[in-house]
Amino acid sequence: MDSTTATDVVTGIRFPEGNRWHDGRLWYSDMHTGEVFSLDPTTDEGPRLEATVDGQSSGLGWLQDGRLIVSAMEARTLVAVQPDGLQSVFADLSPIESSLINDLVVDAATGRTYVGAFGYDLYAGEELRPGPLYVVEPDGSVRLAADELVFPNSANVLPGTRTLVVSETWGGRLTAFDIEADGSLTGRREWAALPQGITPDGSTVDAEGAIWVCSVDTGEFLRVVEGGEVTDRIDAPGRCAVDCALGGPDGRTLYLATADSYDPATTAQTRDGRISAVRVTVPGP
Repeated sequence: MDSTTATDVVTGIRFPEGNRWHDGRLWYSDMHTGEVFSLDPTTDEGPRLEATVDGQSSGLGWLQDGRLIVSAMEARTLVAVQPDGLQSVFADLSPIESSLINDLVVDAATGRTYVGAFGYDLYAGEELRPGPLYVVEPDGSVRLAADELVFPNSANVLPGTRTLVVSETWGGRLTAFDIEADGSLTGRREWAALPQGITPDGSTVDAEGAIWVCSVDTGEFLRVVEGGEVTDRIDAPGRCAVDCALGGPDGRTLYLATADSYDPATTAQTRDGRISAVRVTVPGP
């Protein structure tokens, strides 16, 4: 399969991140503008602005009380957004983290949030250093959950388990942890070593526990099972494969987020990011 079979859902985005399906709507961040949008793909209403954060926005999630959580990367905060749009700082990571924070996942069973950080200044051309993964309690308190991850990025809690799987972008692998009752992570192990050159950015899990991985550098979306077997592949030639989400009325629509570049100076000129849709066999969980 390749992306030419996909149908564009929304275009004109600078850099689409944080793709989520929630309450019958597709949600996403435009990372390079700090804006968060949602839309109903079954209508022609177009995107609805839900929030704007200072600097770049990335991961999205929802707390058990219904508040939206947005990763404000440069401020190194998690911003809570009420249904009426009122915003507040939910968690401040800046006292303990100097690099940009990244994608996040909310563990629906506990309300805890797991969020990674770059570990180094990517945009300044610093030498690669491993980064941390933090756990944020429902009261907003923060502590280290794991370290020495090679650019921790998207994460998923596998359905029916207490297993968290984290994408290590420059490590070319997916790493699993057991989630303990207190939210700490143990039992670190390689869940999947990805094919040579694959750089996992965004990801989403399906009902069978397989993970769709977005390879930002090679322009591919791969469905991967534990152990590393690739069962399906969608090519997006010449594009950055940034993020994805399973959704739609039956859960069998895979939304593919791509961009022409991850350089903010370039995307400010081109605004060629888009989210497209393809049909898949296995639905979301």
